[in-house]
Amino acid sequence: MSDDFRIEKDRMGEINIPAERKWGTQTGRCLGNFKIGNEKMPMSFINAYAIVKMACARVNSALGLLDPEKANSIEAICERIRNGELNEEFPLSVWQSGSGTQTNMNINEVIAHLTDTHPNDEVNMGQSTNDTFPSAMHIAIYIHAQEKLLPALATMGEVLKELSVRNNDIIKIGRTHLQDATPLSLGQEISGWEDMVRKNIHMLETSLEDIKYLALGGTSVGTGLNTDKNFGKLTAEEISKITGYDFEEANNKFHELTSKDAIVFFHGALKALAANLMKIANDIRWLAGGPRCGIGEIKIPGNEQGSSIMPGKVNPTQCEAVTMVSVQVMGNDASIGYAASLGNLELNTFMPVIIYNVLQSMELLTDSIISFTDNCLSGIEPNKDTIEKYLNDSLMLVTCLTPVIGYDKATEIAGDAYRNGTTLKEEVLKGEYLSEAEFDDLIDHEKMKK
Repeated sequence: MSDDFRIEKDRMGEINIPAERKWGTQTGRCLGNFKIGNEKMPMSFINAYAIVKMACARVNSALGLLDPEKANSIEAICERIRNGELNEEFPLSVWQSGSGTQTNMNINEVIAHLTDTHPNDEVNMGQSTNDTFPSAMHIAIYIHAQEKLLPALATMGEVLKELSVRNNDIIKIGRTHLQDATPLSLGQEISGWEDMVRKNIHMLETSLEDIKYLALGGTSVGTGLNTDKNFGKLTAEEISKITGYDFEEANNKFHELTSKDAIVFFHGALKALAANLMKIANDIRWLAGGPRCGIGEIKIPGNEQGSSIMPGKVNPTQCEAVTMVSVQVMGNDASIGYAASLGNLELNTFMPVIIYNVLQSMELLTDSIISFTDNCLSGIEPNKDTIEKYLNDSLMLVTCLTPVIGYDKATEIAGDAYRNGTTLKEEVLKGEYLSEAEFDDLIDHEKMKK
């Protein structure tokens, strides 16, 4: 036998394990049996699983079921996992058992190898993959949302608020159906984007309320077989201490093991965020189009060369990155919803793909929001000359005349101005519909904004 490998045995026979690796037979067999794709179980999820193992060791020790020294050694290795010291020990593909059994055993085996404990009898004491895996899913989602996604969104909201206030006195033409409409201020237009972000924060916070419930204590089918009756409550309390967030024992473990509705609801909030980001990014690239042959009402930062062939071109690349992320999140939502609908009897067996897609959505959204805020939103400036020109040229200002001269006459005036290449004022005075003073009083941009 080469020094590069060691032999480990289980009921299925012998298997060669790379000598430097800390995992055991189940991880080794999984690597051989599931050579599928390049997608690996996310480290943020592995870190959440380490929190589960740490809490379980503490509780089993407190219940007198696990030697305190072994519990302490398990906790120490879990800390090393959380600190990123053992990342290379978790190589498994997402495309494995739908319950995630191989990932649970991967973690059990690594901890056991480094602590002189048994992976099943001690590291996995009082647990099943079926209750630990969904608990780790919820923990990973909750931590990422609280520590990364929500702060990024809050910063984006503040930047948009400042941008809205700074541009509130700049009156511009509005557009509906991509056609000219009545005026509003640039600040008002941006305030719509800001409120989308505020609403998305509220939606995410609301959906996180059900993510805080954990399946621990349910073991294999929800009955709690082979564990203490207080295990779920006690582990939730320990996880709350470890993370600083208030996790709770799920009221009904049968529901928690087989249904992933809380995650579907949460990812629905992510999809709503993606839809709003798509709208904001598209608005910005429409308004920044040009700079001379498009709308061109705002200027965006030129962060890099825009074209390999056209010198001096500035493209809305940050907008494009955000919209691509939004498309990916919407696709992930379809996968998650379908996977969650397939919880058969006492267990959902699509959990690895669910958590992979949720965490990918969260990571992409977080990163793209930070990039979009820093490299685009914070540098937006109004193009005042263009805004003023479009405002004065717009025929839809005629809307303000309809209460005085009526819809039909106003329509005629707008049509004549368009056909003749004249202004509304010229057509109104030519037709003697209003005096110049009356026209100027009605076509007051500031009044229209309000």
